[in-house]
Amino acid sequence: MAETGDVPDDSVRERADRSRVALWLLLDADRRLVTAVILSLVFLGLVAAGAVLPGAAETLRGGDSVDTLFQGLLTATITGVTLVLTLNQLVLSQELGAVGDQRERMDGAMAFRDDAAAVLGEPVSPAEPAVFLGALVRTASDRATALREAVSGTTDAELARATDDLTDAVAENAARTTDGLDGAQFGAFEVISAVLDFNYSWKLFAARRLRERHGEALNETAAAALDDLIETLRLFGPAREHFKTLYFQWELIDLSRRMLVSAVPALLTAAAMVAFFDAERYAGSILGVEAVAFWVALAAAVSLVPFALLLAYILRIATVTKRTLSVGPFILRETDGEA
Repeated sequence: MAETGDVPDDSVRERADRSRVALWLLLDADRRLVTAVILSLVFLGLVAAGAVLPGAAETLRGGDSVDTLFQGLLTATITGVTLVLTLNQLVLSQELGAVGDQRERMDGAMAFRDDAAAVLGEPVSPAEPAVFLGALVRTASDRATALREAVSGTTDAELARATDDLTDAVAENAARTTDGLDGAQFGAFEVISAVLDFNYSWKLFAARRLRERHGEALNETAAAALDDLIETLRLFGPAREHFKTLYFQWELIDLSRRMLVSAVPALLTAAAMVAFFDAERYAGSILGVEAVAFWVALAAAVSLVPFALLLAYILRIATVTKRTLSVGPFILRETDGEA
C-alpha cells in the first residue's frame, strides 16, 4: 500500500452506495422532471388504490372523505406558501446589510480573488465560476506534474510510489473535472456536479502526509512544487464552498418562484373540490377505473404540485450538502487514507 493510502474513487457516483438511476434523480435530473415523477407516483398510487380496494368508489360517494382530504391539502398548500416566504427571507437576509457590512464582504471577495490570481499566475483571476474553478483544477494538475518531474530522479522507492499515486490521482481527476466544466453555465447544476467529482480532500490529505513523511528526502525544487500543490488544493476548498452556497441561494429562489406560481392552481383545485365536487354525479369508468376515483386522484396530484416541487429541490440540496459536509482534509467516508 502506498503511503498516501489506497486512492479512493473521485466521482460522487463511484463513491455513493446508490444506483445510478437513484443518483441521477437526486442530482442530475431536471427538477421539473423529478416533480413530474413524484406527482405521477401519487396519481398512479391513488388510482391503483381506488381500483384494488373493495368499495372505494362507494366510500367516496357516500362519505366525507373527499372534503376531508382536500381541506387538508388546502391547509398544507397555504402552509407551503408560508414556508416559501420564510425561505425568501432567509436568502434576502444574507444580501441585506449596512454599507460597512457590504464593504467587508467586498474586501473579503477581492482578497480571495487576489490570492487566486497569485496561485494561478495571472494578473486577474477569471470572473465566471466555471472558468475560475477550471483554472484552479488545471493549476493543481500542472503543479502535480511539476512535482512528479522534480522527484523523478529519486532513489527512494517509497517516495517515488507515494508521489506517483498522488500525481496520477490529481492529473486524471483534474482532466475529467475540466471536461465537465468546459462551457458550463452557473445556475445549472452542471458546474456544481463537475466540481463535486474533484476529490480534493483526499488529495490535500495525501499531499500533506507526503510532506510529513518524506519532507527531508525532497530536494528544494520538489519541496516547492509540493507546497505549491498544497496551496492550490487549499484554495479550491473554500472556492467550491463559496460557489456551492451561491448555487443553493439560486436554487431556493427558483424553488420559491415555482412554488408561488403553482400554489394558485393548487389552491383553486383544492378549494373547488371542497366547495363544488359531488361524487354522486361521477358514474362510469375512465380507462377501467371508477370515474370518481380517477378525478379525485387527478385533483389530489394537482393540489400536491407545490409539495412535490419542494421535495424535488430539497432532495438535491440535501444530497449535495451531505456529500460536501467537510471542508479541507477531512474524509468522512470509510477510507484507508490513514494507513
